[in-house]
Amino acid sequence: PTATARRGGASRRVRPPVRGRDLVVDTAHFGGDRGLPRPRADPGGVSSPSPRPLISPRPLIRPRPQELEEVRRWGGVRDLQLVDRDVLRWRGLLLPNNPPYNAGAFRFELVFSPHYPLVPPRVTLLTGIHHPGVGPDGTVCQPIASPESWEPLTRITHVLQDLLLLLDNPSTERVLRPELARELSERPEAFLHQAEEHTRRYAEPRPDTPGP
Repeated sequence: PTATARRGGASRRVRPPVRGRDLVVDTAHFGGDRGLPRPRADPGGVSSPSPRPLISPRPLIRPRPQELEEVRRWGGVRDLQLVDRDVLRWRGLLLPNNPPYNAGAFRFELVFSPHYPLVPPRVTLLTGIHHPGVGPDGTVCQPIASPESWEPLTRITHVLQDLLLLLDNPSTERVLRPELARELSERPEAFLHQAEEHTRRYAEPRPDTPGP
């Protein structure tokens, strides 16, 4: 609607202010809809919006060869190898220093996520062990390698040093098997005897030669 105003005896029409929601763009005035994206029509006659541009995924950052060599030089590990030449799977032998586990060696596996180092490696002990901090399936109670506590700058040597520290010092604080933690707390001598016997029966022989 318009209003009529008089000025000097003459009348003229005054348009009200245009509000944002009343604006209409006349595409014909600007050359039609040329240059505007058109929706695509599928064979069934139903139009579909233009696809979004794909965002390239973050490039994979694999464990560096320097880290593998660093772990091999560390004295707590022997026979460190890639599984089937897969740089994302490492296996080796961990050598505890203290009884009741220092009579044997324990095979471990590290599995790296495609999102490493943003995601921690999964650490598994493949050799059975009588230890409250290691589950029956080889899962390890290791906060340093948990999703909640993981730091992308953590080196693999630190992860394995922490694992060795866990084996050398069984306690009731890092627990995955409450029954063994209870045995350690209430009957420590019986726990040590069982752990020594289990190590003798199931652990791998310790290498006689020093590591590289």
